[in-house]
Amino acid sequence: MEEVYHIKNISQMNDLLGQDKAKHPLISIVDFSKIPHEASEYTKISTDLYSIMLKSHCPGALRYGRQYYDFQEGTLIFIGPGQVLSVEKDEEVNKDVEGWGIFFHPDLIRGTSLSTKMKEYSFFSYDVHEALHLSEVEKKSLTDVVKQIEHELSLNIDKHSQTLIVSNLELLLNYCTRYYDRQFITRTNSNKDILSKFEKVLSDYIGSDLIREKGLPSVKYCAEKLNFSANYLSDLLKKETGKNAQEHIHYQIIEEAKNRLLISTASVSEIAYDLGFEYPQYFSKMFKKKTGMTPAKYRVMN
Repeated sequence: MEEVYHIKNISQMNDLLGQDKAKHPLISIVDFSKIPHEASEYTKISTDLYSIMLKSHCPGALRYGRQYYDFQEGTLIFIGPGQVLSVEKDEEVNKDVEGWGIFFHPDLIRGTSLSTKMKEYSFFSYDVHEALHLSEVEKKSLTDVVKQIEHELSLNIDKHSQTLIVSNLELLLNYCTRYYDRQFITRTNSNKDILSKFEKVLSDYIGSDLIREKGLPSVKYCAEKLNFSANYLSDLLKKETGKNAQEHIHYQIIEEAKNRLLISTASVSEIAYDLGFEYPQYFSKMFKKKTGMTPAKYRVMN
């Protein structure tokens, strides 16, 4: 099995990319046009860093898990700490690489408001084929923010440096959130098809023996069936329907429970076990939360 090259800090990342010593120990901005072509030699990489990369051309294909990803014009990808990415060298690919990358260590934002908000930027756990595709105007907006961070890094570090750098990082990520919302909206026809497929995956699972054998369907299970990451699928459904993937799953489970309560004589506990609940009390609690009444009361009233 091929060894994964693990990068622990900014200094190691700069060395890997053939860059000079970083101006700041916790963050680095890399101009991809200045990366030596040989730096893209095939390797598997994982890091302790957050990575944001915009490329117009890429010397080699990126692979995340089993997915290959070819950078297109104005495409942005996000990689969180601990994720593994493969880079494969391709002699035929254009060597004129453009774009930029921001790499920062979690210690940079620790103790700041951005640290508590990072979990809201779920795109750091998207797969690479779920990248953000930017218009020229959007690309310019992000690049302007990157230049502002780069300017701050060119100055001597003082007591204001971290605040200004982190506030610009947060601005960058907020822009990305807006642009992902736009991407979900502009792909609404495709999203409706995904919603339909998601509902079928869910329906097939609930109607099979899997639900009793393996328990309630998980977001991860549904996402893998549709070739998405769990967070991307959940965010897409939230934008399209107002409910995330977990809420959709709970809704379908409760609807199935209603049917079984009315058309069978099985006890509430038996129905709970048949729907994948390990504890009937949890089923009753969820049912009451969603419908305003207990399963037993619902059966009697209907």
